[in-house]
Amino acid sequence: MAKKIKQIAIYGKGGIGKSTTTSNISAALSKLGYKVMQFGCDPKSDSTNTLRLGKYVPTVLDSLRENMNLKADEVIHKGFNGIFCVEAGGPAPGVGCAGRGITTAVSLFKQQNIFESLDLDFVIFDVLGDVVCGGFAVPIREGIADHVFTVSSSDFMAIYAANNLFSGIKKYSNSGGALLGGVIANSINMPYSKEIINDFVKKTDTSVIEYIPRSTIVTQSELQGKTVIEAFPNSNQAKIYTELAKKIAAHEISKTPAPLSVSELRDWGAKWADYLLAMESGEMRSEREGL
Repeated sequence: MAKKIKQIAIYGKGGIGKSTTTSNISAALSKLGYKVMQFGCDPKSDSTNTLRLGKYVPTVLDSLRENMNLKADEVIHKGFNGIFCVEAGGPAPGVGCAGRGITTAVSLFKQQNIFESLDLDFVIFDVLGDVVCGGFAVPIREGIADHVFTVSSSDFMAIYAANNLFSGIKKYSNSGGALLGGVIANSINMPYSKEIINDFVKKTDTSVIEYIPRSTIVTQSELQGKTVIEAFPNSNQAKIYTELAKKIAAHEISKTPAPLSVSELRDWGAKWADYLLAMESGEMRSEREGL
């Protein structure tokens, strides 16, 4: 019997730390002894930079423009600890759908049975989560991913993007689409940040798989073109990423989320805004009274 390759899609709003988180998960999985491919699905094509000392790799779409008979192994590049790095790429600026790179790249790799030939344990798709349509929905819609995780902070627009993702997962859940494994709560330092995320996952019948604090170690690592796992392997931040990787490796059961409607999400956000304003006002009064 052929080995089961676990395919994971990690979504998140642009700038939320999705690629940083994904690369550290890949690095941690590789250090745990797994054979890993990270498949960048963002048109910026920078998903795998910190796995390759800041170096960009030629994308699948760019390479296909030069050679229509491209072999998939020509666009696979080795990164940290033997991780296979791929960037799907996108169309020329201002032309075509930005999600086309995912569709084209995944089709090429499936036709040539690349995942199986490399004897992989994990394929990690790093997918832009601002828009869950067209090519960006491929890992969900076509059931390519076994499990989907989303990276979100407690900021409203990040939660808005996560809720949109939940809607996409729910839409395709009855036709073989991938289901949600959980939320990776990123940049969680303030107590209220954790409370907001916890309330959101409760409202949408989902769960948090890990809380990741904001840390200057992440910035220091990326300035070196490295993941935290490579640059600061003994740090507390590396331990958190490693625990997250272990949870993803062990994860088996995903579910269909219960997204909020736009009006429900707005009302929910407004209640939290009022709560934070009241909390801030109370703190300011306490400070004045202490003078």
